[in-house]
Amino acid sequence: MKIIQLQLSPWDKIYTIADTINCQPYNTVVVKTELGLELAQVLEVSEAASDTVIDSDLELQRLANVSDLESALDIAVKNKVMQDCHNLMKNFKLPMKLVDLRASIDGSRYTFAFVANGRIDFRDLVKDLTRHFNKTIRLQQIGIRDEAKMIGDQGRCGLGLCCRGHLQKFTSVTGDMAEVQNLSNRGSDRLSGSCGRLMCCLAYEADGYKASLQSLPALGTKVSYGSKGGQVIALHALKQAVDVRFPGEKGEHDYVLELPLNSIKY
Repeated sequence: MKIIQLQLSPWDKIYTIADTINCQPYNTVVVKTELGLELAQVLEVSEAASDTVIDSDLELQRLANVSDLESALDIAVKNKVMQDCHNLMKNFKLPMKLVDLRASIDGSRYTFAFVANGRIDFRDLVKDLTRHFNKTIRLQQIGIRDEAKMIGDQGRCGLGLCCRGHLQKFTSVTGDMAEVQNLSNRGSDRLSGSCGRLMCCLAYEADGYKASLQSLPALGTKVSYGSKGGQVIALHALKQAVDVRFPGEKGEHDYVLELPLNSIKY
């Protein structure tokens, strides 16, 4: 069975459903949700694995036709709706930031995406928005990483953000990933992306570093180099080398040498 992965919006979750109409990546399709018909973009087409979990929230209807595509809000209308929503939000002084808008195919429903720290009680705002637009209104809170993915920016590497390009799914990025790559000493500011969270690319090589470090002695290990004895104070996973501190002789200061793994004994 062939399956497809798709999204209703760049900030929405990725759904996995059965491909019943022979889709291709980047196709725009019409799906049926519990709220009605929506447009979605196909991200990937593949064969289902034995452990594939199929989402039951969506039902694939058809490839989008010209009429379906024309139902999407044009930029001018979308900006006007967003501005009206923003103005109404000001009246309630809610600590939330409006990010994007999605309209249903039949135009009966608006879904507004926003970011905020913590939970927001927006029930009164929804009532005002419903009266103002005369439509069904949904407010959906998204993460700050989702906002960065939608807006885009340049990373510290000088290239476009990974989440805006090839990275479809967010993974958990931890401080341990920076530490295993000997990057934790750079500070959180230099390790953070445009979204303010740890950069996604820290996860790319973390497993490789962990595997390389398994062949190196632990920090603090006593080693011998020729006739000299010292202690490991730093690891170089890619070089397969270590920094070893040796005691100085006859009152001299201790000194450090970077040595390849095959030149020491421990």
